[in-house]
Amino acid sequence: MLSGIIGRKLGMTQIFRDKGEVEAVTAIEAGPCAVIQVKTAGKEGYNAVQLGFSAAKRLKSPQRGHLKEFGQFRYLREFRVDDVAGIQMGDAVNVSLFGEGDLVDITGLSKGKGFAGVVKRHGFAGGPKTHGQTDRHRHPGAIGSTTSPGRVWKGLRMAGRMGGERVTVRHLSVLKADLEHNLLLVKGAIPGNRNGLLLIKKSGKGK
Repeated sequence: MLSGIIGRKLGMTQIFRDKGEVEAVTAIEAGPCAVIQVKTAGKEGYNAVQLGFSAAKRLKSPQRGHLKEFGQFRYLREFRVDDVAGIQMGDAVNVSLFGEGDLVDITGLSKGKGFAGVVKRHGFAGGPKTHGQTDRHRHPGAIGSTTSPGRVWKGLRMAGRMGGERVTVRHLSVLKADLEHNLLLVKGAIPGNRNGLLLIKKSGKGK
């Protein structure tokens, strides 16, 4: 059974709950999507469903051939499923997959921050602000490992490009699913810029 959909982040807003509490929510345009391809364990080695989302203006020839029966879609993404029974190519997928109170995992591309130092990128405390220190306030400190082995290990947290990475936020609560407007309201913040592409899946077991 399919449990995921492609969406687009619209932005954040607030809603009032039944008892008057204010909740910060993220509005997502979720679907509608079309089932483009159904992959099976017998043929491809695993079960998955490929969905298409958002109309495309121009496509290359191989893409047009792949989508000739379904129209032109800008985004194609694949969702693993346990069983493909009952899923047919051309089926429509919309926000009816989700209901109020469901927990979802949302994957997106985090905002790019450019080159950042260790204080911003990793939360380092920086150096001392007094006792003769005048230019070490936001430096990482010593990066060697004393005298043995006396070298910089690979993977050490240092300054560098921040953001622009694939991020998944798990177990977010769905507060509203509006089928008429293809709208999903999810509690809290999610990764990515406004209009960024998102993958929304029902949460599995766990905390």
